[in-house]
Amino acid sequence: MKLFGAGKPDHPMAERKEAARILGELPAQDLKALEELAHWHESVSAAEGFKADERAQRLAMIDESAQPRLRKLAREYLAAVRTSRTSRAQENLVWARVHEYWRQAGQAQARCIDAVVQAGKGVEAKALASVAAAALRSLAQQVKWQQLRYGPIDPAVWGLMNRIFALAEARGVAEAKPEFMKAAMFSASSPDSLLAAELELAERLIAELAPAFVLAKSPAPELPYWTDLGQAMAPARAAKPPQASAGLRCLGPGTAFATLRGMIERIEAKGQVPSELKLGADHDAETVLGVMRHLALYWASEPPGRKHTRHSVKTRLAIAHGFDGVLGVLAGSGDSLDFDKRAGESWTVENVSSGGFGALAPQAKSDWLKVGALVAVQPDGGTNWVVGAVRRMSKVSNQETRVGIQTLSRAPALSQFALRSAGQAPGVLLPAPGPGSGEAAIALRAGVYAPGENLEASIGGRQHVYMPQGVAERGDDYEIVKFKEMVREA
Repeated sequence: MKLFGAGKPDHPMAERKEAARILGELPAQDLKALEELAHWHESVSAAEGFKADERAQRLAMIDESAQPRLRKLAREYLAAVRTSRTSRAQENLVWARVHEYWRQAGQAQARCIDAVVQAGKGVEAKALASVAAAALRSLAQQVKWQQLRYGPIDPAVWGLMNRIFALAEARGVAEAKPEFMKAAMFSASSPDSLLAAELELAERLIAELAPAFVLAKSPAPELPYWTDLGQAMAPARAAKPPQASAGLRCLGPGTAFATLRGMIERIEAKGQVPSELKLGADHDAETVLGVMRHLALYWASEPPGRKHTRHSVKTRLAIAHGFDGVLGVLAGSGDSLDFDKRAGESWTVENVSSGGFGALAPQAKSDWLKVGALVAVQPDGGTNWVVGAVRRMSKVSNQETRVGIQTLSRAPALSQFALRSAGQAPGVLLPAPGPGSGEAAIALRAGVYAPGENLEASIGGRQHVYMPQGVAERGDDYEIVKFKEMVREA
């Protein structure tokens, strides 16, 4: 056909009208439709004969068709992760389809950028802005969905993102900078210590504040992060001045930091989330404040300091997880069972400090593992259990995950507590570090504690009364409440 002057590619989406018809007849089932849309990205980007601007238009049509389904599946996935009501297999399927869509979209849009540039300035001026911004969004979403599973993060994605932004910057494409900065600040904000729902909330807050972010070619105190557009790297903290290079870019929150601090103070004062914040769903003030404080911590010019010195070790660590798992090992802590039988898993400790542990967990055995999980740990050869919470996760491979555990108590005590609403309920007393402080924290099963209620327990022949000071932390199956402790005289 081309020999006789038709000049159209031999592809089902060659004609815009036919492409619209195909996209209008996608399967009603979202996962199936997303699978087909990912295929169309790959097909259109690889087909010969498309003019560069027409290829960009078709990819934009495909992406537009995918957006409602992607939003719906993202909501369903986050709800499934939060409630654990969906089977693990279904959760994995949703994650795989969404991640694969973003991977194919990013690759297709990157190939389209090459075609647009090769087509010359007449086409480039019209198409490059939209396709570059779309490619950066797709690649950023790929990184985000990898982060929802705590990695591993593919450095090749950052390599492609950096190259695309470098090209767009050189061509004066202003639309690319906000997309790049949103991705960069998201990655720089320690997402490996946030829950999946908190990651989504952090992404939305970053999008709201992105216009104020700052990018420069040289270091400055107010630019705490850097990257090199010539490397396959995510933004890194500027612990020391980075080496100068043509691709060096230094970045920071700019005036968004002060805006964020103002939001925090406003919510703390009023107890309500500002209505003008477009966060996509109803979020309680406590959750929003937690994410805002997390962002503020990592956006500050000075990096968060370590409270405790780490010491490298290599030993095994017995792990019991979840509220019931912690109760189980504390109840049987005096028995003679061997190391492997007292807990469900065994991890390898990499470092310890007075504040916690760093360990490697075998991924195949740790489907339960996520930020916030309650655990009891016991080093090989130890005699007592330590109660802690998972604070940070990062997959180093498909077989292992690097985990940071904060110590909550080195002398946890199992006890029965009297509650008006639930009669007697088991709990774990987490003594304060300082003796005689009059403060205590108690871990209880989620849902059994009524806010404002006193607890009582008989300990060592004396009646202890616990007056609530507020909930310190909540997890899937537990909550930790802070109390003032008093001993009732006989």
